[in-house]
Amino acid sequence: MPLSHINEANEPTMVDVGAKAVSRRTACAEATLQFPDGVLEQLRDTESGAADKELHSRKGPVHQTAILAGIMAAKKTSELIPLCHLIPLENCSITIEQKGANQLRLRCEVCASHKTGVEMEALTGVSVAALTIYDMCKALSHGIEIQQIRLVSKTGGKKDIQ
Repeated sequence: MPLSHINEANEPTMVDVGAKAVSRRTACAEATLQFPDGVLEQLRDTESGAADKELHSRKGPVHQTAILAGIMAAKKTSELIPLCHLIPLENCSITIEQKGANQLRLRCEVCASHKTGVEMEALTGVSVAALTIYDMCKALSHGIEIQQIRLVSKTGGKKDIQ
């Protein structure tokens, strides 16, 4: 099967989606962050007595900052990834949950009504959210690992993935 972003002259080109029908497109991507022992515990806001799951570093609230960074990145995917179409997203959400004592799972879900899919937007959003968490926490350890960035699901194109 030929690559869609290569023309007859073997040069990179943007895929022409002009003749495609608009359909509802969704995608979900996730990433896992693995922390060395004790790092997540150091980020808990125990002094305020807050019952929320927010982590705090010297740079500020970790989850809230990562969520905003991930959404902003998803909206700017076409500026970051060559040959990606500019897609006006109708929704984008980032969720962060702790798994065990040393792991966070991030998910980015996006949707749009468009002629091409939004997988790259979901992958970009979750990647930048993970990078933001790393940046905000690296003062405690450079041993934080971003793992398993992957597409979980997509709908609305030729092949749905569930």
